[in-house]
Amino acid sequence: MLGELIHSVLVFLEGLGYWGIMLGLMLEVIPSEIVLSYAGYLVSTGSITFLGAVVFGTIGGVIAQLFIYWIGRYGGRPVLERYGKYILIQKKHIDYAEAWFNRYGTGVIFTARFIPVVRHAISIPAGIAKMSHAKFITLTTLAVIPWSIVFVYLGFKLGTEWESINKVAGPYVKYFALAAIVCTLGYFVLKKMMKKK
Repeated sequence: MLGELIHSVLVFLEGLGYWGIMLGLMLEVIPSEIVLSYAGYLVSTGSITFLGAVVFGTIGGVIAQLFIYWIGRYGGRPVLERYGKYILIQKKHIDYAEAWFNRYGTGVIFTARFIPVVRHAISIPAGIAKMSHAKFITLTTLAVIPWSIVFVYLGFKLGTEWESINKVAGPYVKYFALAAIVCTLGYFVLKKMMKKK
């Protein structure tokens, strides 16, 4: 069962409708999986539409990552190491993300979204490297859309049992992570082959 504080926040967000979903994803006070699955539950009650939940969830998710990207771009690593804890990002997360970004390049912005630990932190090295806004937003959006669809759908199917999302979502997250790792390695190999030519 979810804590009372999280329940209170979700009820508050529910009162804001679609904007509440977007706000919940933007602020990341509650993990995105919980906000999206709760949105799916609201879809099952007829309060909101599936498309609306996915669209506003995606917008909120992208804005949240853009905010982290801006911190990396304009504040740099020192600022993130000092204040990252307030947005649930630890130094080790930054280290992992930076290593992935330096090794695999900008394409990892898409694939890393599905991998635990580096999922949120990957926006940091993108900002530090001053990756173009257009490319960052495009790759982030392409990754956030399927993530939003899956969790809204799971919340919809679970209905009143949506709080068990962590148990149910486990296999889906593993498949996402596995596919992302395979795609990252494939992209890396392809990039190497292109350079040799």
